[in-house]
Amino acid sequence: MKIYGYARISRPQQSIERQIRNITTEYPNAHIVQEAYTGTSMDRPEWMKLYNRVKKDDCIIFDSVSRMSRSADEGIDTYFELYEKGVKLVFLKEHYIDTEVYAENMRDRIELQGTDEDEIFKGLNNYFRKLATRQIRIAFEQAEKEVQDLRQRTREGIETARLNGKQIGQKAGNKLIVKKEAPSKELICKYSRDFEGSNTDSECIKLIGISRNTYYKYKRELKMK
Repeated sequence: MKIYGYARISRPQQSIERQIRNITTEYPNAHIVQEAYTGTSMDRPEWMKLYNRVKKDDCIIFDSVSRMSRSADEGIDTYFELYEKGVKLVFLKEHYIDTEVYAENMRDRIELQGTDEDEIFKGLNNYFRKLATRQIRIAFEQAEKEVQDLRQRTREGIETARLNGKQIGQKAGNKLIVKKEAPSKELICKYSRDFEGSNTDSECIKLIGISRNTYYKYKRELKMK
């Protein structure tokens, strides 16, 4: 049995380290497969290599179900294709849809008997699969909602940073007046791709609303911690 961890980001400038850290914390021996691809492209070469490589009893770890596919429909198809192949799937943020959970629920399913009652049994077995499908869809949609909520909070945070970094009584040529050091450092950690974000230094300076010299001073201090 081989254990793989799959991490994916939608833009190359985003940090993938958080996903990798979450996976390796619980599965330190996992072989990490990672890649970046855009949401408008279905080309995921590393994923396709992994998909074709995995065998029965192998395991793939995802930070979230949304990392497995671009849409709920695609995710559901992939889930059952791999399950039927005997591959175990683990979702760190949605353990209730792990294939082990589904397998446990199906373990006591009603077996076909070769009689007229089989049609009833088929209906019950189909019910279990539909129930799992619904849970997977809900998990995927919830993960997508969290992404949208995060983007909204980020936009609101940018606006707040812009307002808080507003120059007060500043004359042309004077340096920007920074109200508070701690909030600025928090925003640097949040937005800079050198920490938890995905923005360049120039983008961060504009978003946070501080001078270039102040920005690099705070950034050096953060890196020294």
